[in-house]
Amino acid sequence: MDRIIKFFRIKNPTKIKKWIYIVCACALAFWVIFRIVMLVIQHNQQVFNIARDVDANGTPVLTMTAENTSGALREPITIEKNRAYVTGGRVGLFRVGQRVGDGKIVSVSQNINLDTGMYVIKTSGASDGLQYVEYTRNGYFVPVSAVIDGNVYVYENGVATLRHVIVAHSDANTALITQGLRDGDIIILSNVSDGEKVRITK
Repeated sequence: MDRIIKFFRIKNPTKIKKWIYIVCACALAFWVIFRIVMLVIQHNQQVFNIARDVDANGTPVLTMTAENTSGALREPITIEKNRAYVTGGRVGLFRVGQRVGDGKIVSVSQNINLDTGMYVIKTSGASDGLQYVEYTRNGYFVPVSAVIDGNVYVYENGVATLRHVIVAHSDANTALITQGLRDGDIIILSNVSDGEKVRITK
């Protein structure tokens, strides 16, 4: 302190010392108050913890509401020279007049072709290669990913509940459920387990 006074040739060193002490005391007091306030804030602050939040409120899930409605599924069919061959399990999905690519189906064989063991579908105006036929059905349409081994998870009283369903048919994206669901059931689309506490995300 004395060196500073001598260096700047201060005429009234006592007064300067007094002001320097006051400034230092104020700075120290401010720092102490600041630290106390920060400690109180940190103590009261609730740090977000995912595990604690899930335990208290349940796993957040995406959902959809079941509704029995009419919808379309897409069935692949490979055409060559306006003819296609399908198995007995699929032949019932095709009808005369259905659109296929730029053409349409003109006939669906009722008898198995003995040479191929398949049913013959004839088309008109359809390009060769893989095409898709849309057919309309009634039931509950849900994403294929929501169906696991013939079951879906539904939201019941804040819990994910496993429900067995009957999938009549599905395409690459959508499954048609004809039994096991009711209008208004809340279907869980997220990955959960049976009995898990869940909450619906908005």
